[in-house]
Amino acid sequence: MKKALWLCLLLFVSSNMLFSAETNLPEKQNFHIFLLAGQSNMAGRGNVDSLSKQIHPRVLMLTKDNKWVPAVDPIHYDKSAAGVGPGKSFALALVEQDTSIVIGLVPAACGGSPIDTWQPGGYHDQTKSNPYDDAIKRARFAMLDGYLEGILWHQGESDCEPFLAGSYKTKLISLISRFRTDLGYPELPFLIGQMGQFESNPWDDYKKTVNQAHIDVAKTVENAAFVKSDGLSCRSDNVHFNTQSARELGKRYAKAYLNLKK
Repeated sequence: MKKALWLCLLLFVSSNMLFSAETNLPEKQNFHIFLLAGQSNMAGRGNVDSLSKQIHPRVLMLTKDNKWVPAVDPIHYDKSAAGVGPGKSFALALVEQDTSIVIGLVPAACGGSPIDTWQPGGYHDQTKSNPYDDAIKRARFAMLDGYLEGILWHQGESDCEPFLAGSYKTKLISLISRFRTDLGYPELPFLIGQMGQFESNPWDDYKKTVNQAHIDVAKTVENAAFVKSDGLSCRSDNVHFNTQSARELGKRYAKAYLNLKK
């Protein structure tokens, strides 16, 4: 009888040690969660290289099936083209600044998604998903293990159209308010990344309108920041940041976030 009890106890301890090793999660107060939202340049389309697969013990990502694993690119899974985005370099910059924290990245960007799909019930046909609803569900799941510290947003290209650009600013302000309300953080930092400025793909008036909306919202909405894309380069498609530029953009997101915290 005693032998059986000891065996059960040993199995219980072993299984818990295994669970801990698999998840490798810190204390909740030290686990800082960031939601990655928007469209393809947040999801990442840079070429995956050897650096993409390097693991940092304090940078994790939430998989499609809601498992915490070490963060490697591609972090997103919205489309088969997913590659290197700004998320991992953002997280690496933060853990370098604070050795007491672990960063958890929650991928939620959907390539090609206009801002109208980022509302309750919104559906995006390209990814066969509900961008806003899915983002909220995944963020809430992640918040069981850590604290939500901010949202990284990169979106707008799909709204640079005649009947969409003019209303973009109002929609973005509503989106930020909705995110904060639904996630229970009225002052949640919201970081707005600037669309790519590529000589090979000059901006028209509609893109300029959306860009100005990004700037204005960052200035007028509390705890929001604008992250510039000056000097960054694109892939041959003239739309998406290349690997090096995607990583640089992530570092700029980190700098903007740290400035907000000050």
